[in-house]
Amino acid sequence: MTEKADLFLFDHLVQQEGFPLVCGVDEAGRGPLAGSVVAAAVILPPQQELMQKCPILAGLNDSKKLSEKKREALFEPICENALAYGIGQADCTEIDELNILKATFLAMKRAVEQLEKNFPLVPDILLVDGNADPHIMENTRTVIKGDANSASIAAASILAKVIRDREMIALDKVYPQYGFAKHKGYPTKLHYERIEEYGISPIHRRSFLKKVLQKNG
Repeated sequence: MTEKADLFLFDHLVQQEGFPLVCGVDEAGRGPLAGSVVAAAVILPPQQELMQKCPILAGLNDSKKLSEKKREALFEPICENALAYGIGQADCTEIDELNILKATFLAMKRAVEQLEKNFPLVPDILLVDGNADPHIMENTRTVIKGDANSASIAAASILAKVIRDREMIALDKVYPQYGFAKHKGYPTKLHYERIEEYGISPIHRRSFLKKVLQKNG
């Protein structure tokens, strides 16, 4: 079992380079066949201050490594203790019009804009999960597996994942035939079977379902 990286140390080292307000940015929902892609941007306080106020956030980690219950347990503490945070989305229509990468960048841009609008803070640097720069601001650093290495990116990954999962659970009530609460829109066997049976819904990404559309003419 590999040892968990010191996520706060990563951000602290970036701060020491002359970027006091480090903002982590991550997304959830690039792979699903339905629903929005959701991004979050988070600026955390210094580790010592954060641990004194909210010890549960010592459990920050890549959202994919946490159970749904654990992500939900961390969601409110992140929102309540972050110096600033923002959420942005791009819906299925925008995904189809732009492509998923550009739509993800748009969601990230909206997340940073919401952070700056709702809090009197402007990030000194963005740490973006992955290897693609969304070109939101000049001081941006892409971080491969950032959600497993940076505390602020990990916090953003949790917010984005929880928001998106909640959205898909809500959409399950509108379109119960697809099982969105179960698979969250991802391309599972069940999901494809339901699409085959009931067709494509208004929240499906048609650009992800070209073979289904061609087959059904």
